[in-house]
Amino acid sequence: MKNILNNAVSLIVVMIVLLLIIPLSPFFLDVMIILNIAVSLIILLISMNIKEALEFSIFPSLLLITTLYRIGINISSTRSILSNSGTAGQVIKSMGDFVLQGNVVVGVVIFLIIVLVQFLVITKGAERVAEVAARFTLDAMPGKQMAIDADLGSGLIAEDEAKERRYKIQKEADFYGSMDGATKIVKGDATMSLIITAVNFLGGCIIGMVQGGMGFAEVLQVYSIATIGDGLVSQIPALLISTATGMIVTRAVAEDSLNIDVTRQFSAQPRSIMIAGGVLAILIAVPGMPKLQLSVIALIMMLGGFYLLRRMQSFAAVPEQGPMAMGSPGLRKLIR
Repeated sequence: MKNILNNAVSLIVVMIVLLLIIPLSPFFLDVMIILNIAVSLIILLISMNIKEALEFSIFPSLLLITTLYRIGINISSTRSILSNSGTAGQVIKSMGDFVLQGNVVVGVVIFLIIVLVQFLVITKGAERVAEVAARFTLDAMPGKQMAIDADLGSGLIAEDEAKERRYKIQKEADFYGSMDGATKIVKGDATMSLIITAVNFLGGCIIGMVQGGMGFAEVLQVYSIATIGDGLVSQIPALLISTATGMIVTRAVAEDSLNIDVTRQFSAQPRSIMIAGGVLAILIAVPGMPKLQLSVIALIMMLGGFYLLRRMQSFAAVPEQGPMAMGSPGLRKLIR
């Protein structure tokens, strides 16, 4: 059992390679798609709860494995769509029906928006941040090494701590160097999804009209649902992974997780929250604006900001009471 666990990643990679060759039934294809979504969510949540990037140092390798896994699922779903007249499992069919709602144009537009947001916004930004972070990390290595040697020579740190700090600097440089290359994988994944979707639709039209004798309207109805559904179940996990990539490369060293840092830093600016609520309240006077929604949100923001401001003032008043209490006659007598 222990040997199986130690070689779990190797077994998973072999299984992914087999997905490229062995046809899957719709049942097992649904299982693989659900696992893909679940793993992507786990990776995103982990990236939001780490304090520094090195806590998730396996991410570059994990990014390659998840990308290969999605490509294997795409190939299996493409094989199923083209060989089973658009049938590729319940997940793809349900996603296609839910998004299309009987309108192919709406489904295509939503799919293109998701892909373009991932490709042009998240992936491109993460790629640039990773490139700059890798360059700056490598440039700062000599200075950090000299600082460690200076602290060690002056006796401020011990030899074990110096080794640990040197190891951390080396790991940080290796990590950001790997992330610089890993972002190219995410970019290629977004491009590949567009190609696979186009191949699915064109191949389905050719098979349906030439081999199946179906009309263009019928082919469009059958294969558009499967094609858009397949593209969405592939791109939603890819979007989650791209978001996790951007969070990791933009995550500076912090005291707590992203959730705690966001909550703390937003709550430290209550006046900004109150001003934003006031601006929303002013928008109520604009003709045609939804007054109920604006009123509720503006009231919540102003009351929340006022509560945070009073709380900060009460915390700030506690240290001021200390010197006053020290000046009381009873306490001076007790100190004496």
